[in-house]
Amino acid sequence: MQLGEEKKVSNIAEPIVIGKFGAVHGIKGWLKIHSYTDDAESIFQYKPLLMKYQGQLQEVNITEWKCHSNTFVAKIDAFDVREEAQALVGVELLVNAGELPELESDFYWRDLIGCQVNTDQGYHLGVVTDMMETGSKDVLVVKANSNDAFGQKERLIPFIKEQVVSHVDITGKLITVNWEPDF
Repeated sequence: MQLGEEKKVSNIAEPIVIGKFGAVHGIKGWLKIHSYTDDAESIFQYKPLLMKYQGQLQEVNITEWKCHSNTFVAKIDAFDVREEAQALVGVELLVNAGELPELESDFYWRDLIGCQVNTDQGYHLGVVTDMMETGSKDVLVVKANSNDAFGQKERLIPFIKEQVVSHVDITGKLITVNWEPDF
């Protein structure tokens, strides 16, 4: 089966990468699945699960999956032999952003990227360009303004609620922090 024969999906707003296909497993077209979700097994609960291959979003129909050697392997519908499945190795798995669960007191990283960051004294530190996971806490990567009074180009600010991050306004794209501008 050719990938172009898969059911194509269009008009999907903001697809989010939640995993990718790993190496082929066995001779019947099974693939390892690398999940980026907090609960790795939850990747199989998202419907529709999408893949991005050669610039096209296509639905993925996982017919079976199982845990194998501390990872997951899955059988993809219509990819019945190793050679067919090989074409999917490294292909990203996505889900429509609207399929993600609503968070009550936390934020998705994608919602924080692009937010302006001000100190609680009103100094504008810059804009969040990325997030880093350090193991103990997440860190905001803030690109400083070109005319930063303290000569900073980038700031790494730990995302610690109340202690460092005093307020997050996702709608207004503004994060207020208790942070010294010269640090």
